[in-house]
Amino acid sequence: MSTVIESVIKTNPLGRWYIELSDTMKDDSMEICLDINEYAKKVDMMGVEYGGEVEILWSSEDDVTPIQINEVRQQIITYEAELEANKENGLSQNQDTHQADGTPNFSA
Repeated sequence: MSTVIESVIKTNPLGRWYIELSDTMKDDSMEICLDINEYAKKVDMMGVEYGGEVEILWSSEDDVTPIQINEVRQQIITYEAELEANKENGLSQNQDTHQADGTPNFSA
């Protein structure tokens, strides 16, 4: 089974962007993310019950500027590049700080 996670870029009254994400299979599953690292962790956690099979549906509110959308894109590009570099170096994304299920690794 898979799910669609809606990811909506929004802006707060101070002009700072954030991402609101929700699992379309659940009525009460809304999360707020202030950066892409937080976003990736929450998407992974939401996808656990679907075996990691998730589709991301992106959108933005009308008051989000092209500059803000570009900032989100740049963070995604940086995040993906870091993941790729870690793969090439044989490192896991959660190697020292988190266990495979996302639980913090306090023994590290």
